[in-house]
Amino acid sequence: MIEIRDLTKRYGTTVAVDGLSFEVRPGLVTGFLGPNGAGKSTTMRVLLGLDAPTSGQALVNGRRYATIRRPMYEVGALLDANAAHGGRSAFNHLRWLARSNRIGVSRVVAVLEQVGLAGVARKQVGGFSLGMRQRLGIAAALLGDPGVLLFDEPVNGMDPEGVRWIRHLMRSLAAEGRTVLLSSHLMSEMELTADRLVIIGRGRLIAETSVQDLAARHDRGVLVRSPRAAELTEVLRAAGATVGEEPGRGLVVRGLDVAEIGDLAAGNGLAVHEVTPRGASLEEAYLELTDDSVDYRAGGR
Repeated sequence: MIEIRDLTKRYGTTVAVDGLSFEVRPGLVTGFLGPNGAGKSTTMRVLLGLDAPTSGQALVNGRRYATIRRPMYEVGALLDANAAHGGRSAFNHLRWLARSNRIGVSRVVAVLEQVGLAGVARKQVGGFSLGMRQRLGIAAALLGDPGVLLFDEPVNGMDPEGVRWIRHLMRSLAAEGRTVLLSSHLMSEMELTADRLVIIGRGRLIAETSVQDLAARHDRGVLVRSPRAAELTEVLRAAGATVGEEPGRGLVVRGLDVAEIGDLAAGNGLAVHEVTPRGASLEEAYLELTDDSVDYRAGGR
């Protein structure tokens, strides 16, 4: 379990995290979302003891990270894929991390196999691509076989196969009962990977919800095309629906589902050429929620 309790972090006059509270539960992949500068990385750094909170608490299994005697057995994290020394081999990078927590060399070999780097284990990290460095960082997070895992933008630099591997890895780790907190800007991947979402903006909690519930909140209605649109509109409104028109496309119906619309049309002898539900994508819902929290915008909006 990860618990963030009324967490505030200031850097001089800048408030990076502002009274933030949420929980990350085991058995689920929790997506951690927010615009650039929202406070995601700062929250993770405080949780891992890399920065001290100004006030509030960030706890792992009810304790501060600094009080855990062998932290790699409880918490694994990837915050920066470039943190490994370029002059060391992948094997030696993991070996010294393992020795710091009394983890055997056999585990180093196992995680290198798990992340697909066994064939380059003796090569220097300085020659690795960003995607390979991400895999090495994930291997380091998995070294102690921990129950709590944090990943900050792990798909950056990954090719399509690597992105798919990350997705399956996150879901398999959660299926084993682990607590997984995953930060990413790739909404399409988050939609496929995450079970729950924590969305923040300017250091404050905006939403804590499931992917399905967030999309349902931003429902776009049902698109209906009919050669007898005016008559169908009257029937649908009489049944309690809200009906609008999308120029060049058809009617937009809210308050009735696809089956109810089809039954009403058939019962009144009205032909329909299309009945398509239009749920919002995670990206659309996210952008609506965070629109007021975006600090950096390109011109033309």
